[in-house]
Parts: sequence; structure tokens; C-alpha cells
Amino acid sequence: MNDNERIIMDFIAAWSRLDADEIVSYFADDGVYHNMPSRPVQGREQIRAFVAGFLKPWTSTQLDMLNIISRGDLVIAERLDRTTAGERKLDLPCCGVFEMTDGKTKAWRDYFDMPTYTRAMTG
Repeated sequence: MNDNERIIMDFIAAWSRLDADEIVSYFADDGVYHNMPSRPVQGREQIRAFVAGFLKPWTSTQLDMLNIISRGDLVIAERLDRTTAGERKLDLPCCGVFEMTDGKTKAWRDYFDMPTYTRAMTG
């Protein structure tokens, strides 16, 4: 496992602590977080606000790494995100594409099915 893969593994593990500040610390100052079904969010403060809003109803989450591969500053991580928000539970298959620079995430594009997430969390 190379350094970028290790950083992404640590980043994925950080989500289980539901701490937006810790999660955002993995991003470059001008980093971009793009949940592909939605608009991209750029800059640490904007990403922190977005992540905090996302985490607010969650009571627990565990992101299980299924596969991780990298080449240079590109890391691709396939996951199963297991999230609980009160009585609602969701197992969401995801694939994240990370562009790294100097040990930080410059861009993260996360691919998943938004209707699956929405049905489980609001339906």
C-alpha cells in the first residue's frame, strides 16, 4: 500500500467518528468534494459546512473498503457505506475517485445512487 492509499484508508476510517472537522482536514485548502448526483463543493470551509449538514442526522456510519487501487496521485476506492440515522439504516455502494496533492485530497468525486440514499434516509 502506498502513501496515498494509506491516507485514503485513514480518511475513510475517520468518517466513523462523525467529526466534520477531522474529515475536512484531509482536503487541500482549495479541495473539491463532488457527490456526483449533486453540485461540487469547493474549499475547506464550504466542504466542512456540507459534510456537517450531511452528518447531522447520522447516529453512526461505517465505511467498509471493498477495493482500493492507485496510480500516482490518483486513488480509486470502492466502498459499502453502512449508515444509521435514528431508526433508518442504509447500506450504500459507493466508488470514490481521489486526486491527491502533497498528501491532501485535491478532488474527491463520489459515485453512488442518490435515490437509494434518499429512500432510506427520508422514506
